[in-house]
Amino acid sequence: MSTFDAILLGLLQALGEFLPISSSAHLVLLPFFRGQAYQGVSFDVLLHLATLLAVLLYFAKDWISLIKNGLSQPFSQKGKPLWLLALATLPAAVAGVLFKEQVETIFRSPVSIACCLMIFAVLLWWADRQSNTEKAPLFSAKNLLIIGCAQALALMPGVSRSGITITAALFLGFSRSQSARISFLLSAPVIAGAALLEVSHLSPDDISAPLIWGFISAFLGALAVISGLMKYIQKHNFTVFVIYRLLLGLFILFWYFR
Repeated sequence: MSTFDAILLGLLQALGEFLPISSSAHLVLLPFFRGQAYQGVSFDVLLHLATLLAVLLYFAKDWISLIKNGLSQPFSQKGKPLWLLALATLPAAVAGVLFKEQVETIFRSPVSIACCLMIFAVLLWWADRQSNTEKAPLFSAKNLLIIGCAQALALMPGVSRSGITITAALFLGFSRSQSARISFLLSAPVIAGAALLEVSHLSPDDISAPLIWGFISAFLGALAVISGLMKYIQKHNFTVFVIYRLLLGLFILFWYFR
């Protein structure tokens, strides 16, 4: 892999992980369109670690507060959010273990990715129309578990982890900014869990200059994307991402069946 390819994949990971456009789909599609071999799950895991570091850094104050309150007063209103986030992570963790083989084979087909991109784009558009900016629903076990179950669907490339969690939160009545914040916070334990499952596959031979550059580009890109999206949704909806997903899905199908 060239340094340029690694940097490009890193930037795609940063954009796709936090924008509702599916990072896993883009990491699979780039080598497909360029006629190259898939870079491998191990490389993807290291890119995910870069975005994990970025989201932990960006929301450092939130995580410090969540962990401090969650451990010191777990049954109080201040302490519950940490454990609710942990609860919401369970469905994706269980699904990841049960469907690991399918995730790495069947779900990576271009047709499957295209269908997921378009179907869940329509759901995001529909949920976005229901966006509530007045009264936020409860940060409750029921709501977080629903969002967590939706997050499990993101194991299929094209669904988009951020996209489906934002969609679920919007349907539950959270505002766009609240939905994005929940999605970003939920990304940390899920990315960390996925990385732990795959870290055993890594070896010293996997560490190379291109990989390091890919890691750096994913980290810096993720910081920029998180900040940019949080500002963007203060004044705009998610329509631009819906349109992009629909067009990309149609392009994939055209390319595949031409």
